[in-house]
Amino acid sequence: MIDRYFRFGPHVEEARAHHRPIVALETVVIAFGLPRPLNLQIAWELEEVVRAEGAVPATIGLLDGRVVVGLRPAELERFAGDERVVKVSRRDLPVVLTRREIGATTVAATVWAAARAGIPVVATGGIGGVHRGAPFDVSNDLPTLATERVLVVCSGAKAILDLRATREWLETYGIPVLGWGTHTLPAFYSVSSGLPVDARVDSVEEIAAIAQIHWALGGKGILVTVPPPASFAVPFEQLEGAIREALQEAERQGVKGWEVTPFLLARIAERTGGESVQVNRALLLENARIAARIARALVGVDPGGTP
Repeated sequence: MIDRYFRFGPHVEEARAHHRPIVALETVVIAFGLPRPLNLQIAWELEEVVRAEGAVPATIGLLDGRVVVGLRPAELERFAGDERVVKVSRRDLPVVLTRREIGATTVAATVWAAARAGIPVVATGGIGGVHRGAPFDVSNDLPTLATERVLVVCSGAKAILDLRATREWLETYGIPVLGWGTHTLPAFYSVSSGLPVDARVDSVEEIAAIAQIHWALGGKGILVTVPPPASFAVPFEQLEGAIREALQEAERQGVKGWEVTPFLLARIAERTGGESVQVNRALLLENARIAARIARALVGVDPGGTP
């Protein structure tokens, strides 16, 4: 299956052959989550941060009928600037691969691909979750975490979601939620949602030990939540006000489906005077940095998902 539908960048091929630490990165944030040309700049920065911490970046996307694990520079530019890029979650994989479209992977699709490529660590900004006012509208990020042995480093779920319901979902499906230097769950752009994590962790060695035991006991996904840098973070109360206004506008305009998230993020950026874009950049880079350190600590730990 890997040979037929996957292609690995040369730097990732080498890292896999020599058992070097690798961090998987998504492409939806590049294609849809950030304004141009900042999106491409941040894509380069994320890879550089991972390298600076002694790991190998593997940015994942769909091209020419293959899941590419480790996009080359020219390929990454296509995801940042090509208008034909489509958003790809797990359900979309067979369609986009068949049509040979350019597909930007969500957290769910990235985690799925990373697990099959034997990469146990994924870095992202915020995961999807349970939508506000629609408890049956659950992002595929959550069930994917419940079924794949991958550790995801993020700043919690996106604040536009129902964070309490998302936290309960993670608990119900046995996904450990660890807080990097914090006892409370970050709220994406904000340092704290006020909701508790399962355990505070202060070293990557402890995270690696927890992951090893979790996987040995048959567990699947793990979340390591990292608060955004305090100097960039938006106060939770200010963020909530911007979210409510954006939600009302989305309802008035009839925005639905996968278009809701980018719509809300764009409106929140406008209402916070661009603050949300700056904190998004800061948290993405911090999460990639922590993920690379965890990947190094996990070298030699078998997540049980290597093909």
